[in-house]
Amino acid sequence: MREIEVSFPSGRLTLEGRLALPDGQGPFPAVVVCHPHPLHGGNMHSSVVRDICEALAQASIAALRFNFRGVGRSQGTHDMGRGERRDVAAAVDSICRWPEVDSSRVGLAGYSAGAAYSFLFGIRDERIKAMALVAPPLPRFDFTPLKECLKPRFFICGDRDQFVTEEQYLQFCRALPEPKECHTVEGADHFLMGREGEVAEKVAAFFARRLK
Repeated sequence: MREIEVSFPSGRLTLEGRLALPDGQGPFPAVVVCHPHPLHGGNMHSSVVRDICEALAQASIAALRFNFRGVGRSQGTHDMGRGERRDVAAAVDSICRWPEVDSSRVGLAGYSAGAAYSFLFGIRDERIKAMALVAPPLPRFDFTPLKECLKPRFFICGDRDQFVTEEQYLQFCRALPEPKECHTVEGADHFLMGREGEVAEKVAAFFARRLK
């Protein structure tokens, strides 16, 4: 695996990111990975986000993590989710232009608020073939549009998550149409501390199946 520092435009702003490319010859399938809430310390260096990208690269999938506007060296200021959704679109545009990437096999993943910022774009954009939502904060954002989505979706959440009870999470998953995969990490809270590798492996395995 090799990791490259990248930058790309989001409207008039420039965002920073890191692109992990697998060993071997491309073009590779690719996944954009979105970090947690910027106002609560979320950035592309989150251990969950970083480990997911590493696991994807080990599975021969390119992975782009980036800082939303106003985070790190990304320009702009936090925009309460509106501008952040445009940042997701910009990141997908960026990764699809890389010569090592097969733009017909692109996925989208988000951790916590990153899942909330990214899923609407993932539903609507035809380039996104599969989505993963890690610890989605269900009571804090409106995830109901996922009930109309027929793209492959992967959900994973700790059974001790501080923002959603296990029953709320399972009830939400049961109400979604297929194809879907729903997992619970026993003994883990919202931050998944100490379980990052386990989560990352499951996310990477999902995309390896769905982005063949």
